[in-house]
Amino acid sequence: MFRGRKATEGTHPVKVNTKFLAALSGAALLLALGGCSSDDSGKKLDSWAKGVCDQAAGPAKQIDDANTAISQVNSGGTPAEVKKADSAAFQQLSNAYKELAGIFQKAGAAPNGDQGQTFQQNAVTTLNHLSAQYESLMKQVDALDTSNQNTFADGLKGVSDSLTKTTADVQSSIGTLSQGDAGKALAQQPGCQRVSTTAAPTAASPSAS
Repeated sequence: MFRGRKATEGTHPVKVNTKFLAALSGAALLLALGGCSSDDSGKKLDSWAKGVCDQAAGPAKQIDDANTAISQVNSGGTPAEVKKADSAAFQQLSNAYKELAGIFQKAGAAPNGDQGQTFQQNAVTTLNHLSAQYESLMKQVDALDTSNQNTFADGLKGVSDSLTKTTADVQSSIGTLSQGDAGKALAQQPGCQRVSTTAAPTAASPSAS
């Protein structure tokens, strides 16, 4: 994505890739929690889905707020300011996805036999994986050298590449969570619908001053 570009003052490639960040928090969760419409009326399954989704609003807001924070990072700010803002946003995203994983963990298996247990385990594993990826991005940002503008810009490009890889990795695995009766039951719950529609930030182009 940054092929042929030199590290220049004010460059903030992580902001360019907020499109990918939005894909994770929005489209990927749409697959994980949105599923497809369903006429499933099993009371136990609906109760399970409601229990999960009623708790999802808090993490969804955290994800939305973190995406917005990244989109609003001042690309003309000092390296220290950019580093601090990006690190905080990645940490918040990691915490939010970990909280979502915990919600599924505490909910137990969806009440539709072995498929329900598999669905729940996949949800926990996938969301914890996503949390770990954002934690890794946070650590990568925290390790950046802010003493030199060009060195810092080059480092941010590396973070951007990692973010792109994380996006592809998570999107390839999270689709399984849209399948089956449990995924359809979640789709009917307003709480999970709110998770799937977390606002996407506007991507900003890096300056080339």
